[in-house]
Amino acid sequence: MPTEKVDRRLAAILAADVAGYSRLMEVDEEGTLARLKAHRRSLLDAKITEYRGRIVKTTGDGLLVEFSSAVDALRCAVEVQRGMLDRNADVPTNKRIEFRIGVHQGDIINDAGDIFGDGVNVAARLEGIAEPGGICVSGRVQEDARGKLDVAFEDIGERRLKNIERPVRIYQVRSGPAASLKPKLPLPDKPSIAVLPFQNMSGDLEQDYFADGIVDDIITALTRTRWLFVIARNSSFTFKGRAVDVKQIGRELGVRYILEGAVRKSADRVRITAQLVEAETGSHIWAERYDRQVTDIFAVQDEITERVAGAIEPELLKTEGVAAINRAEDLTSWDLVRQGIWHFHQVTREGAWRARDLFRLATKIDPRFSEAHLWLGRATGSLLAYGWSDDPVADLKEGRDAAIMAIKLDDRNPYAHYAMAITSVFSGTLEYAIMAAETAIELSPSFALGYYALGFARLNSGQAAAAVDPYERGLRLNPHDPQNFVWLQGLALAHYFAGRPEEAWQIASRSLNIRPAWTPTLEMLAICCAALDRTEEASMYIEQMRVLEEPPDTYAQLKIRKPEWAAEMSTMLRKAGLKNASAGQHSE
Repeated sequence: MPTEKVDRRLAAILAADVAGYSRLMEVDEEGTLARLKAHRRSLLDAKITEYRGRIVKTTGDGLLVEFSSAVDALRCAVEVQRGMLDRNADVPTNKRIEFRIGVHQGDIINDAGDIFGDGVNVAARLEGIAEPGGICVSGRVQEDARGKLDVAFEDIGERRLKNIERPVRIYQVRSGPAASLKPKLPLPDKPSIAVLPFQNMSGDLEQDYFADGIVDDIITALTRTRWLFVIARNSSFTFKGRAVDVKQIGRELGVRYILEGAVRKSADRVRITAQLVEAETGSHIWAERYDRQVTDIFAVQDEITERVAGAIEPELLKTEGVAAINRAEDLTSWDLVRQGIWHFHQVTREGAWRARDLFRLATKIDPRFSEAHLWLGRATGSLLAYGWSDDPVADLKEGRDAAIMAIKLDDRNPYAHYAMAITSVFSGTLEYAIMAAETAIELSPSFALGYYALGFARLNSGQAAAAVDPYERGLRLNPHDPQNFVWLQGLALAHYFAGRPEEAWQIASRSLNIRPAWTPTLEMLAICCAALDRTEEASMYIEQMRVLEEPPDTYAQLKIRKPEWAAEMSTMLRKAGLKNASAGQHSE
């Protein structure tokens, strides 16, 4: 029996939906539906027709459109999003309709006017990744549209999408006159560097932790160099898996130098390549390849850090030096810590528990490995901070004991003192927490977490104005950490209780841009607006807290230790419309 002929063709697919549609409908069902129809009629349908698109189907808040040209599809998407900006200009935030759009070009199957296939599936997955008001496109669309539109493409790396066999390279589209991806940060007064994640060339994704661990240790060593400004690990790792444009990275991170490299591990041998690049010009300062036994990994790390320091400021290398990385007698312990760090940075309950188990095992295998103890302290601190602990008293004791042991084994390691500072805040020994944070900064003036911990400890102890500067310095050293929404919320609290509610509102708004559905930030915004007598806006934030469709990934709010602060926050929340308000009591 002959096989039925399938109608296949290459097409550009645009998938769009309304961000937070269920929330909008719950707040104002009839109004939302009327506004959506008006936008469809006067903007979306008109632009789709203008760029020769065909609406395949609509799904309440979404639609699927076919174009013959990827450039036309993207041009349509850009003009729709620009049009929505104008239409939303005077609309309250809680009533704005914002579209998320994904565009992909690929093979599709046409069946009675409907379309199917990976081309459609990828577009739908891209739409799900896009920000509200944003556009995500695949690498194929970026290649076709590059240079043809007034947009910039931000490479966010390869992603594995649901039900798609191969990873897809994804770009965020930034539009506007002379579109730029992120504002340029000014260069610090002293030499500055970012260490990018090294590529794992082993062909085994499970070896990622090994490559990441080498970079972690290089960053740690460099932060001990007093005259060097070093970007923190979490900001550097936002570039993992992305095509590297060192000039753009230099602009975004505000550094003069970039260190990049690759790692290949096979059996008991490891090959590491590293190169130091001047970001402004893209010129290579030096490059080196190391073929060693795995047991020599520490010597290679030392050599790389010394070469970096020597290449940047040769006259300072001998006077300042680079502190040696703490050694583990048994490499298995080092390996376990590397794996634990990877799980820790997933910022999930399961990841934090798995990380703690690995750090515990590492301390048992090599009880004198300081890094295993300090990471055990950090992991238990994370369980307490995010509210993931089943036994806070026991976890606090374990974290404190681990931090004390880490300092005992290596009192020159700033991370050990950071772990002590955080666990001391939770235990209420605030003077000791401040002292530990100050010690971490003294050991490493470029240590972002040290400044964060100092701001956190000062704020907890009631020193609002004194907390502002360390928070701000920590954010400058770590400008793109995915968890910066936590630190921005702390900075907002510091400004608020220092008597600057308008500045607090602006900073909390930045936190909300990073993590929109996060209750502590919404609470902070409501408090600020109530204090500024912007009661309608304050009520809007309270409403957003009420209608969150899912419980947020809640990082427990700061415990307010000054009764008058807690009373002030509760008063403002009641003014904003939250009944039975009791601020600052989230469990840590």
